[in-house]
Amino acid sequence: MQSFRTELENPIVEKDIIDLEKKIREFREGKIHDEKFRSLRLARGIYGQRQPGVQMIRIKLPFGKMTFKQLLRIADVSDKYASRNLHLTTRQDIQIHYVSLDRTPELWAELEQDDVTLREACGNTVRNITASPTAGIDPKEPFDVSPYAHGAFEYLLRNPVNQDMPRKFKIAFSASDEDTAFSFAHDLGFIPKINASGERGFKVMLGGGLGAQPILAHIVEEFLPEDRLIPYIESTIRVFDRYGERANRNKARLKYVIQKLGLDEVLRLMQVERTANKVKTYKINIEAVEVPVLPLPIDFGDVSITNPLGYEQWLATNVFEQKQTGFFGVYIKVLTGDIPTDQARKLVALLQPLAGDEIRATQNQGLLLKYIRKEALITLYNGLAELGLAAPGFDSVADVTTCPGTDTCNLGISNSMTFARVLEDLIYNEYEDLIYNRDITIKISGCMNSCGQHSMAHIGFHGSSLKAGAKVLPSMQVMLGGGVVGNGVGRAGDRVIKIPSKRATQVLRDLLDDYKANSNENELFNDYYDRQGKDYFYQMLKPLADLTTLTDEDYVDWGHVESYEKAIGVGECAGVVIDLVATLLYESDEKMEWANESFANGAWADAIYHSYNVFINSAKALLLDKGINSSTQIGIIREFDAQYIDTHEFELGSSFNDLVTQLNQHEPSEAFATRYKELATGFLASVKAKEKRFYSHEFSV
Repeated sequence: MQSFRTELENPIVEKDIIDLEKKIREFREGKIHDEKFRSLRLARGIYGQRQPGVQMIRIKLPFGKMTFKQLLRIADVSDKYASRNLHLTTRQDIQIHYVSLDRTPELWAELEQDDVTLREACGNTVRNITASPTAGIDPKEPFDVSPYAHGAFEYLLRNPVNQDMPRKFKIAFSASDEDTAFSFAHDLGFIPKINASGERGFKVMLGGGLGAQPILAHIVEEFLPEDRLIPYIESTIRVFDRYGERANRNKARLKYVIQKLGLDEVLRLMQVERTANKVKTYKINIEAVEVPVLPLPIDFGDVSITNPLGYEQWLATNVFEQKQTGFFGVYIKVLTGDIPTDQARKLVALLQPLAGDEIRATQNQGLLLKYIRKEALITLYNGLAELGLAAPGFDSVADVTTCPGTDTCNLGISNSMTFARVLEDLIYNEYEDLIYNRDITIKISGCMNSCGQHSMAHIGFHGSSLKAGAKVLPSMQVMLGGGVVGNGVGRAGDRVIKIPSKRATQVLRDLLDDYKANSNENELFNDYYDRQGKDYFYQMLKPLADLTTLTDEDYVDWGHVESYEKAIGVGECAGVVIDLVATLLYESDEKMEWANESFANGAWADAIYHSYNVFINSAKALLLDKGINSSTQIGIIREFDAQYIDTHEFELGSSFNDLVTQLNQHEPSEAFATRYKELATGFLASVKAKEKRFYSHEFSV
């Protein structure tokens, strides 16, 4: 690790990477329990693959933004450490695959040389904050939300309140009421508004989420002033951290806290937490996201179009005029979100004289280029066509979104990547006129967990399996009627029918043919779906679900030649649950160190929250000694009072609840941080004395 310590100017980042190298070494030596180590590496963007012995690395790109130099750096890293491919995700990240665990610190250090991070890209953290890719150039936006997404990212990165939450937490900013960032499907979603006084603010959506059980967010604020944005986010996370489920990961999202406690109670608890917030107001630096370096005017002369029809289609579907006069935004449709590294380098070389130095990854796994002059469009098209990146129909029926599925993901049940390519070919070859149709979206996930966002597609598929006698075959669950309504309102698709995977192409044909034949004039797809009703489509597709007519082909998944075999690994999307007493006390020591470091740096709120976690971890360790494993932090507090304080087995001079919950009753001052940290130090010492027979820094794996 010495080789790159002096290459990074940021000592905090350097410490992160050195700590990762140390933890990997300790894990290899058997000094860190496997489950504890998994939690740690996930929070550093290191995710186990379906293939044993290699890792997927998730590279965090806040709101999908990257410069040419950053894209080149990521390509170089993929060449050196991974499989020479870049996979664009629905959360505007880039993933690279087949990386050795031992090389991840070096990989991270190289990325950070161009300010690209892995921190908190996976695990029980605030995941990549997404935003409409058009933010900053959108003619319909009240103002640019990019600085607000950037401000939230900066505020939350390494923030103690979101380092070990019950599960992941997702935030999105849409550019306008069109809600292209899907605010309704997030734990917190924001849509920009300007009030009658001309002040900036946000409409707020709370408690949405997809997954196996999609729940649409509640609209909780019509206008949240811009300086209250960050405190509002922090209060929400604090409530989720304290009340969220930690044992059953299928119920460990904010949407289930709202289901359990009720929306009004959650909002009340959020109001209580405001006292303890690090800030009460927070002014966003609206200049933080700079306008990219613009291309210089060029005399292109008389440029011929290599494919006139293709150019006209591309111009109609992939190009739009920015709010900045004289400039155009251009979308690149990327098949299954995969860009080989050599293609990425050629793309940057093409763009450098033609576009602004900023690329945005999009939620449907494409790219958005900015600040292209009108006279450069033909040259750009010709260059993209040569690279195989000029396909028309961005965000149309022909632009299918998909997760990696069984190609690399542990949770994949059936293939999604090859299936997506097959569907796109079907559209281009049989329904070419639909490349102009943005009313219908098709999205695929390899399992029910919705990484491909199938539950909010007009036509969605997710991987599954069916049993026919003694044999198992790959299948697809068909979902219909999802989508964006607008202004914070969305729709979750209905589960209509499950069919063998190889018959899913005919499902799409039947749906599109029936829509063309039986929809009313100018009737949108979801209006047609609502008018006909779910059972109409079930009856239409039912013959395709008939397992008495199976052929040998039905037992072979897309992209395979051998018969299907269901194989699901252990998923890591939600991090892990740690219950070992020694591990908990080891973590308490670590969090106490963080509290002391934060205090020494004058970060009173951080020191207080680290101290709070010392209380929680230490109390949980003692409860486990009695066989009690509470699934929420508030449950730990209550159980500790019942099991130890009320029985006088542990003396505090007050209830544990009164001791611990002081953190949301006091301003985060130096005086309170001093007192609260001292109390946490004393409590940890008492717990360790009681549990000394269990306490050790050594772990058997």
